[in-house]
Amino acid sequence: MDGYIAKAQPFAQPILEHVRERVHAVVPDVEETLKWSAPSFTLDGKILLIMAAFKAHMALNFWRGQEMRGNEANGDAMGQFGKIASLADLPPEAELDRLIREAADLAKSAPAPRKAKHEPKPPPAMPPAFAAALDKAPKSKAVLEGFSPSAQRDYLEWIAEAKQDATREKRIATAIEWLAEGKKRHWKYQNC
Repeated sequence: MDGYIAKAQPFAQPILEHVRERVHAVVPDVEETLKWSAPSFTLDGKILLIMAAFKAHMALNFWRGQEMRGNEANGDAMGQFGKIASLADLPPEAELDRLIREAADLAKSAPAPRKAKHEPKPPPAMPPAFAAALDKAPKSKAVLEGFSPSAQRDYLEWIAEAKQDATREKRIATAIEWLAEGKKRHWKYQNC
């Protein structure tokens, strides 16, 4: 969070620091983190609020702000307070503290964050023709084995989904060539 504040526009730095100070004063056991590349405060893994600084304004977004402010929410920009360009645009300190406390109470009453329910994908089957080609090209085989499971899956599925033998053979030859050069299946798009 320190790095984010240091890189923010000069007008935003005191606002970000003030909100940070108030959050820590009201909720001492709050945790600082970055969510979607923006400074965020969490309590037991549940988001209380997020701050974001832009070129000419910043936004303060209470995670459950709709529940907290109802129809008072400002629709001008992200967050419940519209475009914040100075400390004067924030609610008075007592009001801000009350909102932070309310956000913490809501977070404590919220259910725990859900864990992913899906099982990891099983590894795809190695096409026999590709396995034979890799046995003849140990460098390509070593590169493939060094890739992450998703990068390996990209090659295996690409080859397995070929409908004609000629297409499969062409893809295997291309894969062996690219792997020998250390390239992932979608290497053309990696630096876009």
